[in-house]
Amino acid sequence: MISIRPLGSRVVVKRSKTQKTKGGILLPETAQEKPKEGEVIAIGPGKINDQGVLEQMLVKVGDRVLFTAYAGTQVKRQEDDEDEYLVMAEDEILGILK
Repeated sequence: MISIRPLGSRVVVKRSKTQKTKGGILLPETAQEKPKEGEVIAIGPGKINDQGVLEQMLVKVGDRVLFTAYAGTQVKRQEDDEDEYLVMAEDEILGILK
């Protein structure tokens, strides 16, 4: 697990693992599109608005979220870590999956 404490209105998301196709075929990573959903691992304190008030985050740790294909910055802490993490602004999250 990665240990990053995001600042401001940023979140750390663990990207979902690649899944099989509907026919049960597992494509190699180079031939498939990366999942655009993941789990929120950490959140920042929130954004300070123009009036100096801290705005609360809309997502919380544990939420499954949907984001755009080019959202965030990919980070890895260790070379042998297979999990993919993204640090992104809360604004880049499209929605919370139920």
